[in-house]
Amino acid sequence: MITGASGQLGQELLATAPAGVQCVGLTRAALDIADSTAVQRCLQQEQPQVVINAAAYTAVDQAESSAGAAQRANAAGPGNLAVACAETGARLIHISTDFVFDGSADCPYCPDTTPSPLGEYGRSKLAGERAVQAALPDALIIRTGWVYSAYGANFVKTMLRLMAEREELGVVADQLGTPTWAHGLAQLCWIAVSMPQLSGVYHWSDSGCCSWYDFAVAIQEDAVALGLLEEPATVRPITTAEYPTPAQRPAYSVLEKSDTWRDFQHEGVDWRDQLRAMLAQLREMQDA
Repeated sequence: MITGASGQLGQELLATAPAGVQCVGLTRAALDIADSTAVQRCLQQEQPQVVINAAAYTAVDQAESSAGAAQRANAAGPGNLAVACAETGARLIHISTDFVFDGSADCPYCPDTTPSPLGEYGRSKLAGERAVQAALPDALIIRTGWVYSAYGANFVKTMLRLMAEREELGVVADQLGTPTWAHGLAQLCWIAVSMPQLSGVYHWSDSGCCSWYDFAVAIQEDAVALGLLEEPATVRPITTAEYPTPAQRPAYSVLEKSDTWRDFQHEGVDWRDQLRAMLAQLREMQDA
């Protein structure tokens, strides 16, 4: 069972489901995970062996003024799923975020680093992790960040639109992290499904690190090469201070993934290679 089936990761999970896996994808309209009664009823009816929770409130800035909505989706919802999984014997794979960290580190964050979120989004996701662990200690939690896909709205698709519309744009250059193609994250989730011994907290993103500015420059270079953009725009590096947002974001959110590579027997691909693959997919979708 996949919750959040209409989101970026949800759609990638459905698209990459292995042969022989009977997969039920549930959008928010089909199942609001914050409704505990609905969650219990759904799991009793479907009797899934594994639940992958890809549902989340991801509007980072909006969460600052809508903390209740963020807590409902990101904290209460995962807790409800964990309780229902414990009752039915299902395994839970829950997706969390790099925003549980404050960004003050100067080396990649390990899974056992003490979280210290800066904003409401990160606080709600951390509360969700703790609710899951309290109700279902054997749950698997996968933290990720900077997720993008050919599906839905994300940084890559926003950059492509702005680069087509504008001659110049400024992109923040003093926040470092690692882009994550949702397709690769979905593949990792399916590996996790096949390895029931895995539990606890793991980190996943593509390999390497960059700034949002570096990411934008790479998007443009590859998009021009693939014919997704006709002409390059001028991409100018700016500071976080020059682009104020309601939510404070971590200046550094690179995740340490060596435990994941070892235990999942699956190493990450460089973020730039993954970006090229996603843009090629986007080109194919546009040409279809």
